[in-house]
Amino acid sequence: MSDFLRRFSQSFAALDKHNLHLLDSLYSQDIAFTDPLHDVHGLSEVHRYFAELYSNVSALNFDFHGVDDVAEGEGYLRWTMRFCHPRLANGKEIRVEGCSHLMWRDDKVYRHRDYFDAGALLYEHLPVLGSAVKWLKRRMG
Repeated sequence: MSDFLRRFSQSFAALDKHNLHLLDSLYSQDIAFTDPLHDVHGLSEVHRYFAELYSNVSALNFDFHGVDDVAEGEGYLRWTMRFCHPRLANGKEIRVEGCSHLMWRDDKVYRHRDYFDAGALLYEHLPVLGSAVKWLKRRMG
């Protein structure tokens, strides 16, 4: 594991709604952050995105369990996200597996792309829509 990915994963796992200033040490000013539900550009927008994310959940944790260095300044982190949202799954813990593709320079990430199942994260836990998404996944499988 590269030292950079180790440090990044430890700092990212420590994030919560009280220490989002740590984002400044993780990301460059020109960060492009993408996940299946959002596409955010610039450090100030990333701050807004994370502030909203953390304000809407009662718990959010990342467990990093795999690292793949691809090239100098590029790698992948595999993770399990655990979170509780008062309006999803009756507030019970939801677990989602995913990975992050990171590109960095000067010890800061300028490109962060997350890959995960948006249905497992959100849609499966919504009333009415959740049942339809689960049924569709079973049919497709």
